[in-house]
Amino acid sequence: MPAYDAIIIGAGPNGLTAACVLARAGWRVLLIEARETVGGGVSSGEMTLPGFIHDLGSAVHPFGVASPVFRALKLERFGLCWIQPPAPVAHPLDGNRVALLERSVRTTASWLGRDGIAYERLMAPLVRLWDRIQPLVLNPLRLPQHPLAGAYFGALALLPVARLARAFFRDDAAPALFAGLGAHSLLPLEAPLTSAPALVLGALGHAVGWPIPQGGAQAIANALEACLRAEGGEIRTGWTVRHIDELPNARAYLFDTSPRQLIQIAGDRLPAGYRRRLARFRPGPGVFKLDYALEGPVPWTHPACARAATMHLGGTLEEIAESERAPHRNEHATRPYVLLAQPTLFDPTRAPPGKHIAWAYCHVPHGSTVDMTDAIEAQIERFAPGFRSRVLARRAMNCADMEAWNPNLIGGDISGGLPDWRQLITRPTLSFTPYRTPTRGIYLCSASTPPGPGVHGMCGYHAARAALADRD
Repeated sequence: MPAYDAIIIGAGPNGLTAACVLARAGWRVLLIEARETVGGGVSSGEMTLPGFIHDLGSAVHPFGVASPVFRALKLERFGLCWIQPPAPVAHPLDGNRVALLERSVRTTASWLGRDGIAYERLMAPLVRLWDRIQPLVLNPLRLPQHPLAGAYFGALALLPVARLARAFFRDDAAPALFAGLGAHSLLPLEAPLTSAPALVLGALGHAVGWPIPQGGAQAIANALEACLRAEGGEIRTGWTVRHIDELPNARAYLFDTSPRQLIQIAGDRLPAGYRRRLARFRPGPGVFKLDYALEGPVPWTHPACARAATMHLGGTLEEIAESERAPHRNEHATRPYVLLAQPTLFDPTRAPPGKHIAWAYCHVPHGSTVDMTDAIEAQIERFAPGFRSRVLARRAMNCADMEAWNPNLIGGDISGGLPDWRQLITRPTLSFTPYRTPTRGIYLCSASTPPGPGVHGMCGYHAARAALADRD
């Protein structure tokens, strides 16, 4: 008999979720992680000064609170506590203006001037139909259960976000807000399907908010770890798996890794044609990330910016579009689109009394080692003059640093592979069951499978369900 029913390699949120699902189904599960702690992209720690708790990977989690599998696992039983800022997202503009994504569609519209009515007309149906649209977003490609809702969402989602914004809006605030949401795709804003993340993230902001976990992203990993242990699962940390032959016998092996690492570890058990298809899977742009210990809160010019944990800094749609083209031309934007999180406005436990942290990154060419600190800080100072004077310490991570910390982030790619329309269909290869490999008992459960990037655990859930279906 095998020593285990399932062995999961990689303890990011997808690997942890797969392990929990399998353990709850009664399987004997071993989860293996190369680092000394679990978490992967949801890890936190002191990276600048003592007492300042930073998120090494993701910081804000709209998909986390919306995730069906996280809800089913009832992670709140294991200490996970979500904090909801009053507003999900703030997008400042020159002239001391701001476009604020509020929980209410109508209140959001009030920040958008004469485009407010158009915003309500666009977003209100998506929010009303969200429960019918969500399965399209968090599952592999399939026929929609609710065709009319699916058709409405699909017709909008297929558009480039730049085209959608110009079709619906006349001023600059609403297009800027949509550009900031769409830029989460890491694609040029003229690319097909960039409206999908803009619409999904906007709808999530209204439907469930953009919360942060109390204590940092590590709280998600800790809750999943506690859930797994409560179901009898085992965890081994500090073990870098180099070849599948070094693992104990098991019925199923699930890899929360990139396709490249799957080839490295288990390639000789996979058909040559499948290996070649995996090798052709393309990575996305990289990121340059900064973590700050601050003397005080970020001094935003517009006071409404203090109502949101998440900031999109980049100005107008045209400016953000130019910034997001640059990495795809192997260039570095002079005025990059910057994502910034300011969690200690709402969770003071993560810094000494009166102090704060901030988390920021911009998109850069794949594998870049260029220091973008000055460019990022210039964008922050643009909307928060005096920011630099509040910096007590900073830590920078380029693409090589990101990959050294987490080998899944190849070349600094945080998306698990370029999420363009081609790799939406072939993620990581063309298949109705993309979690299964052609070799029985070997599965891929990382963000390189549907539904792709985001802290939702659904890649792990679907892979676990595939393994359970194959058990006989």
